[in-house]
Amino acid sequence: MKRLVLPSLAVLMVGAVFVSLCLGKYGVPLEDILAFAGWKFFGLSGLTEESRSLLTNVLLEIRLPRILAALLIGASLAVSGAAFQALFINPLVSPGLLGVLAGAAFGAALGMMMAKNWLIVQCSTLMFGFAAVGVAVGIARLFRSYTIVMLVLGGIISGAFFTALLSIAKYVADPTNQLPAIVYWLMGNLSAADHGTIMTVGTPMLLGILLLICNGGRLNVMSMGEEEASALGVNVGQVRMTVVFLATLISALTVVIGGIIGWVGLIIPHICRMLVGPDNRLLLPAAALLGGTYLLVVDNVCRLLFSFEIPTGIVTSLIGIPFFVLVLNNVHRGWR
Repeated sequence: MKRLVLPSLAVLMVGAVFVSLCLGKYGVPLEDILAFAGWKFFGLSGLTEESRSLLTNVLLEIRLPRILAALLIGASLAVSGAAFQALFINPLVSPGLLGVLAGAAFGAALGMMMAKNWLIVQCSTLMFGFAAVGVAVGIARLFRSYTIVMLVLGGIISGAFFTALLSIAKYVADPTNQLPAIVYWLMGNLSAADHGTIMTVGTPMLLGILLLICNGGRLNVMSMGEEEASALGVNVGQVRMTVVFLATLISALTVVIGGIIGWVGLIIPHICRMLVGPDNRLLLPAAALLGGTYLLVVDNVCRLLFSFEIPTGIVTSLIGIPFFVLVLNNVHRGWR
């Protein structure tokens, strides 16, 4: 049965994409989407020139970038969360463990205050995301103890430090223009997704996801503990740094696209673990598929539930908090 989970999740994702293309303030029937695809890819007729122009604008310019953003962000957060949980042998670990999300949030806020160019804001977001993880790693090495425990402690310190810097940035920001933009961005939303951003960050995100999936076998060994992994011939330090770098990259890039969207990297790996088991060779691709689908569904709810749009990060938090309570209820039983 486990062999059918990945194909089923892939079909579910494709179905969610088609449904999302249909949904919106301007509803588009599925037959129109199929006719548009037939015209776009095979040159088939059946749509008027006015319909082609309208569907090109609605489907390709407005909805498709947002759908791709949801898929990329959901997959990235879920895979990085699953990889960190295996690396740190802890079911309560999320992508923000080493401070990357706090650093990226501060970078985004600083970029919004210092420049009006969106590219500068994105570069600042990515740079400070890596800087936060660099601080965590630096603290671990400062005490000449590059163990999992010291990395976690370094991440806690780094996250608290950049959270404080973010508070300072919000305090000194212009309350008329800059502060509302920063606060809204940090709530997490996909409304700013466009083709340019997706094309720029999509490739490194997909590459990072694929490389983490390729390290699933090594993460299986790392889940047994560092001493056991070393005894089996695994280069523990190299695997750890590879996973940390890749997870940091794709997590920071999620902030570039949609701000802070929490809890996805915590709850999706647990759901996938119930579906496919603890084998990371299956768990990581399952997390990528289910994470993308989950965030796409949540974003549809945020767009359509009310007459106004709800920030996506708020809804993922409302869903994630009760799930986190369930995780705490079972964590005493042990986990591998």
